[in-house]
Amino acid sequence: MAAAHERRGPDGSWTRGQLRTWHLSTILPPLAIVGVVLVAVDARSWWEAVVLVPGLLAAMLVVERWTAGDASRVALPCLIVVAAVWPLGVLVSDSHTAFYGLLIVGPYLVSQLPGNRAPATLALCGYVAAVGAARLLVSRDGVVEELLRCVAIPTGATALAVGCMIANQRFYEIIEQSREREAELAVVRERMRFASDLHDIQGHTLHVVKLKVALAEKLVHTDIDRVREELREVRALVGDTISQTKELAYAQRRLNLSVELENAKNLFEAAGIRVRVDREADVDDRGGELLGQVLRETTTNILRHAEATRVRITLSETGITIVNDGAGTEPVPGLGGLAALRARVADNGGELTVEQKDGRFLTSARFPRVRPGVRKDDR
Repeated sequence: MAAAHERRGPDGSWTRGQLRTWHLSTILPPLAIVGVVLVAVDARSWWEAVVLVPGLLAAMLVVERWTAGDASRVALPCLIVVAAVWPLGVLVSDSHTAFYGLLIVGPYLVSQLPGNRAPATLALCGYVAAVGAARLLVSRDGVVEELLRCVAIPTGATALAVGCMIANQRFYEIIEQSREREAELAVVRERMRFASDLHDIQGHTLHVVKLKVALAEKLVHTDIDRVREELREVRALVGDTISQTKELAYAQRRLNLSVELENAKNLFEAAGIRVRVDREADVDDRGGELLGQVLRETTTNILRHAEATRVRITLSETGITIVNDGAGTEPVPGLGGLAALRARVADNGGELTVEQKDGRFLTSARFPRVRPGVRKDDR
C-alpha cells in the first residue's frame, strides 16, 4: 500500500520551491533568447561574438542559481566577467548592448545589500555611464548619438532593473515572513494538541476526585467503610493520572501511527511545505507507537529548525525515514527530543540515525525486530 501527497498549502498558496520553479521556466528562457538575439545582431564577426558570449553565459548562470536559491556563490565571479565585457564591448567591438550581462548580475547583487542599496545603485549606474562615456574617446560618430546609445539607455535600463530586482526581493521577503508565521502557527497548534491531551487526562480525573471527596465528606459520620473505599479509589485514580501525565510529558503515551502521519502532513501543509508520504507497509502496534514518537518529534524539529520546502516520509516494514530540505550547511543542532528517543529506540532493538548532507536532513528509525503487521491488501 502506498500513498503520495505532494501539493500546495491548504489555502492554495505557493511554496518557495514552486515560486523558484515558476521563475526558472518563465524568466530564464526569455532572458537567454534576448541575450542570444543581441549577440547575433551586435556581433559583426566571430571574435566580437567571443567577447560578448561570456557576459551572457555569466548572467544566465546567476539567473539559474538564483532560481535555486544559491546565487551568492557565483554572483561575484560573474560580476567580474560581465563588468569586463562592458568596456570590451564599448571600446573594442563597438557594441552598445554589451552591458546586457551587467544589467542582470549587477541588480541582483545590489538587491542583496539591504543596508547599502542606494550607494551600490549609484556605483553600478556610475560605472555603466562612465564606461559608456569612454566610447567618445574612440568613436567618430556624433556625440549626442553615442551618449544616447552608450550612456543614457544603458544607465537608465540598469537603474530600472535595480528597482525591479529590489521589488522582487521584497516580495520574496514577504513570502518568507509569511511562511515563518505559518510554521510558528503549526507549532502552536501542536502545543494546543498537547494541552488538549493533558486536559483529557487530568480534567476527567480532577472532576471524579472532586465528586468522590464530596461523597466521602457526606459519609464520614455514617459509613466509614464506604469513606475508606472512596479514598482508596481516589488514591488509585490519582496515581494512574500521574503515570499518564509522565508518559505524555516524555512522549511515551500510546500513539496511533496513522493519526500521526495525517497530523504531520497537515502541519507541513499548513506551513507551506510540500509533503509526500509513501506508506509501503504497516507495522504492529508497538512498532507503530515508537515510529509515531519519532515522526512527531521530527515534525516539530523540521518546523522549528529547518527552512524546508519539501518533506518526504517513507514507512516500510522495518521503520520510517523522514527527509527534508532546507537544512543549510551549519552543523546538526542539538535536538534533545531525538537524542532521548535514540535510547528508547535502542531499548526496543532498533536504531535511530540522524544525518545532514547537501542541505538535506534525514531522520531514520529502523526496527529489525519489529514484525510487519497484516497489510490490508493481504486480507
